[in-house]
Amino acid sequence: MSQSRKSSKISTNSSESLEQNPFAALSASGLPAGELRPEPVKKEKAAKSKGRVEVRREKAGRGGKTVTTLKEFPTHIPLSELDALTKDLKKAFACGGVLKGRVVELQGDVCDRAIEALSARGYKPVKAGG
Repeated sequence: MSQSRKSSKISTNSSESLEQNPFAALSASGLPAGELRPEPVKKEKAAKSKGRVEVRREKAGRGGKTVTTLKEFPTHIPLSELDALTKDLKKAFACGGVLKGRVVELQGDVCDRAIEALSARGYKPVKAGG
C-alpha cells in the first residue's frame, strides 16, 4: 500500500517553472464594454458627541422650589468647561444656578431649554426622572 501512495505523489523537484500565468491565453476582445462605477458618495460623519448628560427636574428637599439638575457629565470634561457652561446657561435662561461638584443646578423648570442648549453644544442630553 505504501508503494502506491508514493507513486501517486507529484514530485516538486522538477525543473518545470511554476510561474506560468494560467490566464495569459485569455483575451477581453469578445466581452462587452464595462461601465465605470461612480465613486460612492462619502457620508458626512456626525459630530462626535461630548457625552451623555442627565437632565432632571427636582423639587424634593428644596423647600418646594423647582430646580433643573444636569448630572453625569463625562469625566473627560474639565471643571473649567463645566463652570463656563453653567455661566452660559444662566445667562441664556435668565435664571440663577450653581455648579456643585460635577452637577449643574439651574433654578426653575428649564428642562426643555437645557436639552436644546446641551444638544447645540455637542452633548447628548437624556431626560431622566419623570
